[in-house]
Amino acid sequence: MSNPTAWDVIQKQLDSMPKPTQVLRLCSDPDVRDRYQQAKQAAQRAEDYLKSLGKDADKDALALVRKQTKEAQDALNAAQEEYDAHTVVLTFQALERGRLEDLIKEHPPTEEEEADGDEFHAETFAPALIAASSVDGMPLEYAQHAMRTWALDDWRRLWEAAWSVQQRKRSDLGKG
Repeated sequence: MSNPTAWDVIQKQLDSMPKPTQVLRLCSDPDVRDRYQQAKQAAQRAEDYLKSLGKDADKDALALVRKQTKEAQDALNAAQEEYDAHTVVLTFQALERGRLEDLIKEHPPTEEEEADGDEFHAETFAPALIAASSVDGMPLEYAQHAMRTWALDDWRRLWEAAWSVQQRKRSDLGKG
């Protein structure tokens, strides 16, 4: 077997890159979600304040700030556990380009949508894309059900999770 070329090494790296994913979290209790967000902010503020203290800070004050930071982190951990217990996590993965293009072709826009510059018929394409890109195996029927029954903002976020992952870039163009 011959030594791998530079391209062989690069190709192996490219082929082993995972496809982009996007996670959508749906919390069943808004109070739990709010407490988690507040605890997250409080822990970040405490951590930032601790980091801002200089080396010459009073030892007693520093000890107090460390204690408060630990308490904020403990509160965040408890809030995270409660949040996780009330949250469903859906994961979406980018489709291969050809599969996405085929899916778009399967759902052509109406004349009105086409006149607006749309590439697909949103009513049928959105649930099809959600189901196709769901890592969790969401059936098309459930995606259609969600489109009909979920609150508008939750539905939009579901759609955005499935669509935005198709647009995620992994490349950077710039000076080497």
